[in-house]
Order: sequence, then C-alpha cells, then structure tokens
Amino acid sequence: MSSGEVSDESSLTEGSLVRPMFKLAWPLVVIQLLQVAYNVGDTFWLGALSPDAVGAVSLAFPLLFLVIAVGAGFTTAGSILLAQHTGAESGKGGLIAGQTISFISLIAIVLGIVGYFATDPMLELLPADSDTQTAILPLAGDYLRIFFLGVPFVFGFFVFAALMRGYGNTRAPMRVMVISVVVNLVLDPLLIFGVGPLPRLEIEGAAVATVVSRGLATVIGFYLLYYTTTGPTIELHHLRPRLEYVTEITRLGVPTALEQSMTALALVAMTAMVVTFPPAVVAAYGLGNRLISLAFLPAMGMGQATDSIVGQNLGAGRADRAAKATWLASGVIGGIMAVAGALAILFPEPFVAVFLTAEEAGRAETLAYGVTYLQFAAFAFVFMGIMQVMLGAFRGAGNTKTALVFSVLGLWIVRVPVTYYLIFVAGWGTTGIWTGVVVGDVVGALAAVAWFTRGTWKESLVNEADEDSKTAQLEATESDDTESVAE
Repeated sequence: MSSGEVSDESSLTEGSLVRPMFKLAWPLVVIQLLQVAYNVGDTFWLGALSPDAVGAVSLAFPLLFLVIAVGAGFTTAGSILLAQHTGAESGKGGLIAGQTISFISLIAIVLGIVGYFATDPMLELLPADSDTQTAILPLAGDYLRIFFLGVPFVFGFFVFAALMRGYGNTRAPMRVMVISVVVNLVLDPLLIFGVGPLPRLEIEGAAVATVVSRGLATVIGFYLLYYTTTGPTIELHHLRPRLEYVTEITRLGVPTALEQSMTALALVAMTAMVVTFPPAVVAAYGLGNRLISLAFLPAMGMGQATDSIVGQNLGAGRADRAAKATWLASGVIGGIMAVAGALAILFPEPFVAVFLTAEEAGRAETLAYGVTYLQFAAFAFVFMGIMQVMLGAFRGAGNTKTALVFSVLGLWIVRVPVTYYLIFVAGWGTTGIWTGVVVGDVVGALAAVAWFTRGTWKESLVNEADEDSKTAQLEATESDDTESVAE
C-alpha cells in the first residue's frame, strides 16, 4: 500500500457518517479503557499493599503527566497532519509518519532523562502535610524514577497509535494494546509482592511492570508500521529530519503540548492544594480521579475519533461533513456519559471500595471521602464528554491554539482559582475540592460549544495551491534522495 492510498478502513469522507464513525471510534474507546487498565491494575494491587502506596501513585500521576504531555502534543500534531493528508490523498503519509517518529523519539529521550533527575525537586515543590511527606512522597519518588527510565517505550506506543489513528486504522493499535495490558496485569502482582525467585519490589514493581509491557507494545507497533501494510508506507529516508515538516509538526504541536502541559500543571496545582489535607483525603482524591478517568476515557476515545474524522474531511474539502460528524459524536458521548454519571451517583461505594482491599487504618475515612468526590464529579460527566469532542474537532481542523484556549479556560481560569477560593478563603474544606472540579468542567464545555457554533474553525483548511507546491517540492526532493541512494 502506498502512502498516498486510502484503505477502505481509513476512508472517512464518503457515504454515511454513522458506520465509519463507530468503526473508527469503538477501537479507540477500547484502547482508552485498556489505558485505564494499566492504572487500575497498579492501583488494585497497590491497594492490597497499603493505602500509602495508592496515595504515592496518586501523587506521581500529575508529575508523569506533566512530562508526557509535551511529547503527547507533538504526537497529536503528527496524527492531525497524517489525517489531513490522507483525506487529501496527497501521497505524503509515509513521510509525515517518518518525520513524526524521528522527532518524537528525540523528545522522549530528552524528557526521560530530565524527568529522572528532576523527580525529587518536583516532589519537594509540593506543600505536603507532614504525614503525607513522610509516608507517601518517598514512595512516589521510587515509582517516578523507574517510570521515567521507560519514557521512550511509553512514547513509542503513543506514536504508533496516533499515526494509525490519523491514517484511519484503529484496530491494529487496539490489538497491540490488549497484549500489552495482559502482560502488565500478569507482571503487577508478581513484581509487587514477589513470587518464587522474583523479588518483592512493592511500588517499584508496579513501575517495572508498566515499562516492560509498554516496551513490548512499542516493539510490536513499530514492526507493524515498518514491515506490514496496515498503515502508511514508511521508508528509511522518511526518518531523516526535514526542516519544513519538523516546523509544521512544531507549529501544530506546540499549542497541543502547551494544552497538555497546562492540564498536567493544573493537576499538579490541584494536588498541591489536596496534600495540605490528611493522607485519607489525598488517597481519596487519587482514587476518585482513577474512577473518573475510567468513565472519562470513552469520551477521550470519541474525541480522538472526531479529530481524525474532522481532519480527513477538511483535507478532502468537506467542511459541512466535518461539522455534522462533530455534532453526532457529541450526542453519542453525551448519552454514554449521562448513564455513567447516573451509576456513579446512585452506586458510588462499590466503585470506590474495589480499590481499597487492604484492611488498614484510614480505610473507612478514605472510602467516605472517595464516595463524596465521585458523586460530585458525576454531575459534570456529560460536560466532560462533550468537551473532549469539541477539542477533538478543533485539533482535527488544525486549530490547536483554540483547543489550548478552552483547556486553559476550564482549568486555570475556573477550576484552580475556584478551588483555591473555596478551600482557603471560603473555608469549605474538602467540599471545595470537589466543587471546583465540577464548576471548571461545566464552564469549559459550555464555552467550547458556544465557540464551535460560530463556525470559524472551518477556516483552517490547507490551501490547495500551497499543497500542490509542497507536493512538487517533495517529489523533487525524494527523486534526489533516490538518486543519492542509488549512487
């Protein structure tokens, strides 16, 4: 399959929208649920170890997200470019994929090194409660250092999945993800508690299991990209960095990386406020976020499907179809999230209790706080889902700056200040945490929908004349490359 061809599976620009949307979206939803399985597996087995171990992973997550967010932004940029060129049938899919792989690989190595050595300084920035500082922060450091060593493997799978998503093939990443999750779930108890000759690594074992399983996924994913026809055809010379494509990836990726980073920083800011409370609140906040992510990730899957559909249709010059797809996705995910919210409000305790299997001091208090947090957050589930679809549409259109603006609005202009005010000024205590989260989600989603209805996002189409010029330049360059190789 040449890089310019569009497979039946990846064609999203013809016929009915419903069937191709669900064909693209359901593997993405499964991938996102499997992504949660990584975190759930760690949380479940660490919960059997101790509440402090759960709290440590809760503290570690925002810091991991902060570093990973940078690479994730540029990975998304590659997916957007590949989607638009696939829709336009420009013949440059393989080149876009190769440029994305080489650029993200360099970023992953740098971020892994920086994250490893910055672990302790980052944790020291948290104004932790004395008990939290003594019991939880050292464990979080142990987890983070091992995870950062494996960042290139984590990014490797992200690149593979993003490129295949932009191309329109979401089933291949789903199958690879299944294998990786199974390996992680098997390794978790073996390495955390130690079985037979395997040492008891406790929280470090959870990190090792995640890195090993991610590494396996990366190896399989890159094999599929390079040696099969499941995606764009990538040749060796496509990996050589070219300024014009690195610049384009950077132009789209910087706002997305900033968006992801601002999200991560907002989580860090929220965590910094939460750790001023006793360990039971910290653990409950972490458990609540894990459960919210379980309900939230189907929305992320639909949002990712939306950015691919919008990207391919705008590349094909079908802006009205892109808008129709966005509204369809919003309605579907709104219904799904409404059901999830109802279940969380009516039956919160069983969901929270499943991650608190260790009968230790503080369990009952952690459970009570976790139940309250989940019930509060459930009221915003529908808004969270629609927000992800809107952000996906903006990104797919290349309007990554717009997505950045609305993410900053919901998190930094609303959630963080409101939470701070309610906790430290109004004296609401833990209720201020839960309320701030909900208000930020609702305001951000309403603002994004209002902006989407203006239709200005449709203007971000690639100019056909510029595209023809770039294609001609590409053909000349690749011709020169071929001659050089032949010589």
